[in-house]
Amino acid sequence: MGTVLRALLQQRHLQTVSAFNREYDRLAQKIDPTLVGFGPKKAQFYRWLSGEISGLPYPDHCRILQGMFPNWSIDELFESYSGSPEDLVRAPRATAQTAKAQNGRDLADVEAVYATRLDFLRAMPPQELFKTARTVDLAGLSLNMLCQQYSDTDILRLLENGTVIRCLFLDPAGTSIRAREIEEGHPSGLLTNLTDANIRTLERVRRRVTPQTPGSLLIKVYDQPIRFNITIIDSTICVMQPYLPSARGVESPTFVSRKSGAAGLYGTFSEVFEGMWADGNERATA
Repeated sequence: MGTVLRALLQQRHLQTVSAFNREYDRLAQKIDPTLVGFGPKKAQFYRWLSGEISGLPYPDHCRILQGMFPNWSIDELFESYSGSPEDLVRAPRATAQTAKAQNGRDLADVEAVYATRLDFLRAMPPQELFKTARTVDLAGLSLNMLCQQYSDTDILRLLENGTVIRCLFLDPAGTSIRAREIEEGHPSGLLTNLTDANIRTLERVRRRVTPQTPGSLLIKVYDQPIRFNITIIDSTICVMQPYLPSARGVESPTFVSRKSGAAGLYGTFSEVFEGMWADGNERATA
């Protein structure tokens, strides 16, 4: 007898502690880099698989497990299961709240609302969101949705297909990013180093672009109090998140709006992006 988690890990060939912790660290790097290296110890891991636990894992472990198995609740992962791993199937759960409310309330052009960025990413992964995009505009802090969750190869493929990508980062050398580190309770330099690494990732991709490449990758930085994370695809879809006090970006509610021709979130945040882009600066060369 084991747990649902054990069967799901067997499906993915992650049933050893070393294999599991490699996957744990890979997801932690995307969800919260401070959790890298803090996966379960061997004895703890095998208690998870056997079900010999008195309660659910620590919240940080639960966050990674939820990212690993988004279609299952944490309670379900630790239920007993004695069947074959191949027989364990769960259809994807709907995670979005559609904006077309049945009571007829006017919600402008809002198409979906998600409680957190993680819920949004499960429902609308960047691999699908950007796959056929002709333009992608991003403004925020470290732009992890592109830099951490989209491979160099996929970014280059977009550029080779003619996509124009504009990226506006909070300046790693500025004062606003240090203020945000304090607000989120991070050690000094954590967000600075992450943002700098993400910019360098895109600069590395850009060096692979040839004069014949039809697309372009433009990078700017800004140094202002951070208010929103904005992603606009094909001048049609806008994904917006506010930055909350003392909370990481992954915990922020996420709104998806679609350009409709009427007043709404799309027009508001499209103007915000264009204003920020116009005021942004080229990153100084080290």
